[in-house]
Amino acid sequence: MGKLYVVATPIGNLDDMTIRAQKVLADVALIAAEDTRHTGILLNHFGIKTPMCSYHEHNEESVSSGIVDKMENGIDVALVTDAGTPQISDPGYRLVRLALNRGQEVVPVPGASALTAMLSVSGIPASRFVFEGFLPAKAGQKKAMLQKLVSETRSMVFYEAPHRLEATLNVMKDVFGTGRQILLARELTKIHEQIFLGTVASALTAMQDGRIPNKGEFVIQVEGCDEPAYNMEYVPLMRELVRELPPGKAAEVASKLTGEHRNIMYRIALSLKKTDKD
Repeated sequence: MGKLYVVATPIGNLDDMTIRAQKVLADVALIAAEDTRHTGILLNHFGIKTPMCSYHEHNEESVSSGIVDKMENGIDVALVTDAGTPQISDPGYRLVRLALNRGQEVVPVPGASALTAMLSVSGIPASRFVFEGFLPAKAGQKKAMLQKLVSETRSMVFYEAPHRLEATLNVMKDVFGTGRQILLARELTKIHEQIFLGTVASALTAMQDGRIPNKGEFVIQVEGCDEPAYNMEYVPLMRELVRELPPGKAAEVASKLTGEHRNIMYRIALSLKKTDKD
């Protein structure tokens, strides 16, 4: 039976391609590529002639079975995405899951990842973090997701497209506050690589005055919040409100009644919900 090799490819600098990855891509019978044109440039650079098939988020469900069928006939297949490690905000899990469920051997070939590259140069604690990938494009959905993370004490990591970055920072300012530490990593490993460490407010200012160009792919790391600290006198009020309302709405009502910041009241609401579950 064939094997499925999950191969990381460079996120920018082609010199980051590992020798093992080159050998695997040259030796397998087929490469399943997110974009065959993009991967073709990489293969041409290293003189690799292996045939490719298209495997992306719109066809992965229908194509996966055919790829695993080939593997069952003894064909080794490599899975690659346009850049970095498959499955990290990229397609791949359906093929990997199907191969594992059908008893195929799945082999990781590690290498570049924008996530780990950013964390390696971070000035924010990263021994514990949560990876949230891309936030929703719509402002309301984006804010709702970030509000769920308002009490997260671990660092939070996001990917973001350049045309959405300023809007995302504005929502982060509303949800996390202006003083939260943030790291923006732009165009990692590429010619115009840039690392910016500051606050949410200073990052917005740097974007607006052009110090952070609105170009290229971004990885964002946001500092986690301190362990929840709040005035215990608010607890009875919040306990009554969360019995009748969702945490977000309860926090909104309590904030209007007390004048306390909504995020503080939201932390209390979440804490009470967790206590009730426990």
